[in-house]
Amino acid sequence: MENLALRTVTPNGAKKSIFRAFKKKRPLFIWGPPGIGKSEIVQQIGDSLEAPVIDIRLSLWEPTDIKGIPYFDSNVGKMVWASPAELPDAEFASKHKNVILFLDEMNSAAPAVQAAAYQLVLNRRVGQYVLPDNVLIVAAGNREADKGVVYRMPAPLANRFVHLELAVDFNDWFQWAVDNEIHADVVGYLQFSKKDLYDFDPKSPSRSFATPRSWTFVSELLDDSEEDEITTTDLVSGSVGEGLAVKFMAHRKVAGAMPNPTEILEGKVKELKQKEISAMYSLTVSLCYELKQASDSGDKKFDSKVNNFLRFAMDNFDTELVVMGIKVALTQYSLPIDPDEVECFDEFHNRYSKYIKAAQAI
Repeated sequence: MENLALRTVTPNGAKKSIFRAFKKKRPLFIWGPPGIGKSEIVQQIGDSLEAPVIDIRLSLWEPTDIKGIPYFDSNVGKMVWASPAELPDAEFASKHKNVILFLDEMNSAAPAVQAAAYQLVLNRRVGQYVLPDNVLIVAAGNREADKGVVYRMPAPLANRFVHLELAVDFNDWFQWAVDNEIHADVVGYLQFSKKDLYDFDPKSPSRSFATPRSWTFVSELLDDSEEDEITTTDLVSGSVGEGLAVKFMAHRKVAGAMPNPTEILEGKVKELKQKEISAMYSLTVSLCYELKQASDSGDKKFDSKVNNFLRFAMDNFDTELVVMGIKVALTQYSLPIDPDEVECFDEFHNRYSKYIKAAQAI
């Protein structure tokens, strides 16, 4: 299965492919290294379809867990099979337009379990159990090269799936991070150093490495109200590795010395005295984050804050950072900026429109 790496899809590309395959009830298998969001993608699709996701970790199952257990039915005088409770029955499926059956860690399951899944995946039935018509199948697993506990998938089973190789994509992750309120320090640091979003090396002896999942851990473990640098560094190191922890904490220390984004948006701070590039990226993201909160809360001063944001950026940032800031504001944060209500917008447009158009074309 190593030739799967010849073509990859981004998380958003994978969603589009899965939606199309679901229309034909064609099972898909999502391949990818650990921590890049395979399970999250399936859950997001479930949310979009308003479909419950039945998450089955096949690596924990036995062959009889799929087919069920036989018992003697005295009413008919025959041996029949008791289907697994985890698999959706007709009664449960009838309550929903769609149900997603997610067979996670499928190639980590023992060969006998994978063999038991053949009939369920292709023929939508196993033994006496029949998969309801509105149940959609998607599976996922790590690649053999990732050094996880996996078994080579038998060719007959592999041939029952449409295969997608998932790759990390920063823009897709950024949008997810905004929607899920990932800590501004994490988003700001990775906006500056995109390559640090993912550094998994299966040959490395390190137990901790950077993935979208482990950066989520970092976001959760940061505690602005009770900051202890040593403890925070230990936790960040335990999440993404020592090297990145040192870089991230150094960035965070400089970023912490930057002006308060709230004071910038209120027009109280107009000049940036400390111009360290990674901290400026983080400040830009923090400003966008504050603007989004203002927009979502219906702040009547939103237009004024947008004006202060643009004014501050034009007076203190170089062109590249100004263009990045407005792209993030409009694309990732979807800020409803009204040019007619922003005092300095005409100046901003005259100075930067050609650069913004060039950036959009890339």
